[in-house]
Amino acid sequence: MSTSPQYVSEGGADALAEKARQHLWMHFTRHSTYEHGGHVPVIVRGDGAYIWDDQGKRYFDGLAGLFTVQVGHGRTELAEAAAKQAAELAFFPLWSYAHPKAIELAERLAGYAPGDLNRVFFTTGGGEAVETAWKLAKQYYKLTGRPMKHKVISRAVAYHGTPQGALSITGIPDAKKFFEPLVPGAHKVPNTNFYRAPAHSDDLTAFGRWAADRIAEAIEFEGPDTVAAVFLEPVQNSGGCFPPPPGYLERVREICDAYDVLMVADETICAFGRIGDMFAMSRFGVTPDAITCAKGLSSGYAPIGAMIASDRLFEPFKVGTDYFPHGYTFGGHPVSAAVAMANLDIFESEGLNEHVRANEDAFRATLGRLQDLPIVGDVRGAGFFYGIELVKDKTTKETFTEDESERLLRGFLSKALFDAGLYCRADDRGDPVIQLAPPVIIGQEEFDLIEQILRTVLTEAWSIL
Repeated sequence: MSTSPQYVSEGGADALAEKARQHLWMHFTRHSTYEHGGHVPVIVRGDGAYIWDDQGKRYFDGLAGLFTVQVGHGRTELAEAAAKQAAELAFFPLWSYAHPKAIELAERLAGYAPGDLNRVFFTTGGGEAVETAWKLAKQYYKLTGRPMKHKVISRAVAYHGTPQGALSITGIPDAKKFFEPLVPGAHKVPNTNFYRAPAHSDDLTAFGRWAADRIAEAIEFEGPDTVAAVFLEPVQNSGGCFPPPPGYLERVREICDAYDVLMVADETICAFGRIGDMFAMSRFGVTPDAITCAKGLSSGYAPIGAMIASDRLFEPFKVGTDYFPHGYTFGGHPVSAAVAMANLDIFESEGLNEHVRANEDAFRATLGRLQDLPIVGDVRGAGFFYGIELVKDKTTKETFTEDESERLLRGFLSKALFDAGLYCRADDRGDPVIQLAPPVIIGQEEFDLIEQILRTVLTEAWSIL
């Protein structure tokens, strides 16, 4: 496999990085890092589970770009699907019209989705899909005679997107504080972080029941006639991969049914192979009222997202003059839909969901070896989706102070891991964690590589604390 980049800007790699420093406003980025000449990392090529920078250095993509490139980089069949569709019909909106690829993809997603989730509303990303689901919940209850039901319940530290509504549902204070006031009516309950369980810390099932019952408690407190929906990720990302305890999702479903509240599964990250199924809720055996998804739908080769709603939620829009006054110019874009169809073809022809299920235990066991390090407190996750929580003291589970986390994560780990050849995320949306969500095509050789790099860098991190 070549280690030389395929693209270098006129004037060389340093000139390209300088143009980025001067003109590109990168997302969620501290630009002070580059203000005085720091080299902006520029990724120019990908192949399989690896990426290359503009200096010709290869890295393992331990985050699938951004929990996205499920089938790996460099899949020419996806590029060819995009080119073919662009030549045939490059763009047409779904505003009162349809085009073949959106129709075909909607039918396919409805076939994958659990239960009677048969109506697909296309967006261009996950945050837009969450925004769509909240707006739908509000209008659904207005149309069915319960106009006061508009509030949402979501979980602490959960991330659901950056649009104003989705950001309100997000449970990360630092992500929201500069944009407040946000959309009112979004309330938070505990998440499923068993490692730091505030109750039933010796019994995972009892803890799950406790956490689910906090949702019922919040609905009662706010008033059942005012709550429209509960939003949750099957495996919560922010905070470091919190899987659902046994019985948790089933109990949330019971609570939503008892109070006539919609259960919305935000599968922006969890869908399309990440947990070993097209939809994680199918893997966990629970049917929500709606699913939001994006990312792995096209493996990132073209922007696309979707909200998939039950027949019941669509029912009021089938009669009279009522309609959903909501949409996006590029929702269900023909090229993106064509790429998504080709991406799903790869999932089926290569058995990628089956591959994840066959290898998830080996991945977990390989990462679990890191627990012999004094800095590793917990390794948790599901499928090909893991978080490694870092601690000062394994016995007491003492975490790092804010200043210590700053020095550890941004002052050392982020750069050290990248320099060692592993692109992943070292973050503290909650307690300090390293997050891993590689392309779902990898196996034991790559598991070992991830573990070896993490072991070397974490050992060094502990020595300099």
